[in-house]
Amino acid sequence: MLGYGVVMSGRTPAAAAGSATTTTTGSPARPSARGRIDKREAILATAFVVFAREGYAQATLDAIAAEARVAKHTIYNHFGDKQTLLRAAIAAEADRAMAKNLAAVDRLRDHDGDLRATLEDVGSQLVACYCDERGWALRRLLYAEISQFPDLLDIITGRASDPVTEALADRLARLALAGHLRAGDPAAAAEQLAALLTGSLEARCRYGTRVISAAEQHAVARAAVDTFLHAFGTAPGPAGTPAAGEGDPAARC
Repeated sequence: MLGYGVVMSGRTPAAAAGSATTTTTGSPARPSARGRIDKREAILATAFVVFAREGYAQATLDAIAAEARVAKHTIYNHFGDKQTLLRAAIAAEADRAMAKNLAAVDRLRDHDGDLRATLEDVGSQLVACYCDERGWALRRLLYAEISQFPDLLDIITGRASDPVTEALADRLARLALAGHLRAGDPAAAAEQLAALLTGSLEARCRYGTRVISAAEQHAVARAAVDTFLHAFGTAPGPAGTPAAGEGDPAARC
């Protein structure tokens, strides 16, 4: 179920690396620096799939080497041992998740006056990232192995969760300075918004075993933004006008 890296693409992550050691005439060539990087990335991608599918204890370097189409000693040359490979694979996946989430948060730069609509768009993107199959695989692997490797949580928070929350806090701080949100602690606001967006998703998705539709994801984001703006939106004007940045009430529909 979690072997999406192979199933979705139709080829193993090492497929591209396999051609790096031959010339156009098919004769052997010395591996280039690019070839070593590609091979390392293929090992990491394959290792994550195997660890997520089998669990750390059952996953073997032989299986990872076979699926990555590399020799077992190549894994040892790059990573040294199985524990180091696990940590490196999780770090690489956390980096992927961070990049995807940061791209969603960066959409707040394009705020055009309708803050509610922009927040709902960003919120929907963040919810979609959270519901991504690879994201669930990463969290399930963490839940399964954290008692044996408690530092895995530090890897994920340090490389994914914390940078995304900090970026969101920065965007919210800029919106507050522009008068679109109440001034306050932007870090607390970012944590509250993230909690509102993701707090119900584990139950809704049944830890990634149930796919929730795009419509349901958007409904979660819309409800989260509605609650967030009640707490952090600017106060209504004297004539009962909407709070600054709330935009047309039709945007709620």
